[in-house]
Amino acid sequence: MSPLRTFIVEDNKVIYDNLVSTLQELANVEVVGHARNETEAVNWLSETDGDDDRFDLMIVDIFLLTGSGLGVLKAAQDAHLPGRRVVLTNYATPDIRKRCAQLGADRVFDKSCELEDLISYCERISDGSATAPGDLQ
Repeated sequence: MSPLRTFIVEDNKVIYDNLVSTLQELANVEVVGHARNETEAVNWLSETDGDDDRFDLMIVDIFLLTGSGLGVLKAAQDAHLPGRRVVLTNYATPDIRKRCAQLGADRVFDKSCELEDLISYCERISDGSATAPGDLQ
């Protein structure tokens, strides 16, 4: 099975490094891009060179060095990019979850208590046991 091509938007280097190593080890994830702020992420998303399916999964933090993960989700939504979009944040409030869903996020995971759920989510996409975002609620 092919690795899950993943674009990660995370500004904290320690969290990013730990997330990458965990997902690569446990969920057959290949990181194809990384951004630390909204501008970098939007630029990466817009540099498709006609290849609008450069990622299978985008993992986005909400609070970034500059800008917001909400702006990244909006850019991906406006560009009609294929691929699943999830949010990994310390602020998984009901309001944030609702706003992220409105911007096209398939799921919102709380960094403090839902990392295992994110890993399971990635495993199910990677191994083909889930075929649509609704299969992963």
